[in-house]
Amino acid sequence: MSNTAWENLVKKQLKTEDIYSVLSKENLEGIQVKPYYDSVQKPLVNLPKIEESTHLVARYHESLEEDVFAFILDQNVENLEQKTIFVNNADLAGHISPREEDQYFSLIDVFDEKEAVINDQLVKELLAKEFKRNICVDISLHQNAGAAIYQQLGIALAKTKELVEVYGTEILNKLIFRLAIGGNYFFEMAKLRAFKMVFNQLSKEYNLDEIPYIFAETSLRNKAVSDNENNLIRSTLELASAMIGGADAVFSNNYLVDRSTENSEEISFKQQIVLAYESIINVFEDASNGSYYVEDVTQQIAEKSWALFVEIEEAGGYLELLRQGVIQKKIYDHAVEEQKWVEEGKIKLIGVNLYPKLDVKKSIDELYNQNEIKAVRWAEMFE
Repeated sequence: MSNTAWENLVKKQLKTEDIYSVLSKENLEGIQVKPYYDSVQKPLVNLPKIEESTHLVARYHESLEEDVFAFILDQNVENLEQKTIFVNNADLAGHISPREEDQYFSLIDVFDEKEAVINDQLVKELLAKEFKRNICVDISLHQNAGAAIYQQLGIALAKTKELVEVYGTEILNKLIFRLAIGGNYFFEMAKLRAFKMVFNQLSKEYNLDEIPYIFAETSLRNKAVSDNENNLIRSTLELASAMIGGADAVFSNNYLVDRSTENSEEISFKQQIVLAYESIINVFEDASNGSYYVEDVTQQIAEKSWALFVEIEEAGGYLELLRQGVIQKKIYDHAVEEQKWVEEGKIKLIGVNLYPKLDVKKSIDELYNQNEIKAVRWAEMFE
């Protein structure tokens, strides 16, 4: 169907000539979303990922040892063989000596966001380890603190640049990027795809052709203490976005916000199992390629992310702007606007501000601090 034919059909169905004012949908990312797509200006080739199949990562429990191949570890576990291990504890990383048959990845952020420095000793200790990927660039905190998608990616590039300037270009293929995936299904697919584009563009500035290793986890930002089953549905959609978007590893945070049980940990992991083995979306390379909508949003996010990265660099770099409080203020401004949308019902959280609507118990000023990057869930306003 051509765009003109579609417009004529919708005008007839909506009984108005002014269809775009009816169908337009506002978003906080500043992304232009059309109600109908019949082409894409610059079609992309497939955006690859590093791992052939997405790693399905579970929090370690001895009952899962036989069936699970990838674990996230916060404490030492003896005799784990032929597993992929994502180390989430700096002290633990210091005691691990990987064997040849092991695959170890570090999820330890080497940036101290409060002090606005790189932990140089930690970086050197991790680089000395025979890990498959040694250095984690963590921007999951920024998503959970309320940063816009383009802010998350711009910051990821800026943090990468800081590392390259200190440790050289050889660090680029030692990096693992930890991202949190929010509930905007198609935008989050586009986020991962856009990050591959802009990271590759950055690597070409150093005469390399690298793609990022992406560890994607479910967001805490949109989860609520009440109606835990809704959290489960939200995180399932987030996992699907991550797999379709081309993450190399996925992890589902516990859908119970205020506690954790053995059963909830098991269910959180089985979400990934169902998606991987029943829909088989973890093995495709760039499954969303060819979707005009996703392609268009991908390119818009990539352009906005790169522009922010350039802006950060021209102003002195990520760490300098952290010291000045500029990064914190940018995230704060977006997070507060986002929270207002939740309060007004423009962003809908089922069981929180829609079916039923709960009374506001905490103000935005109580939740956010413009001088600090901290995780805040939308639902905290109502709890």
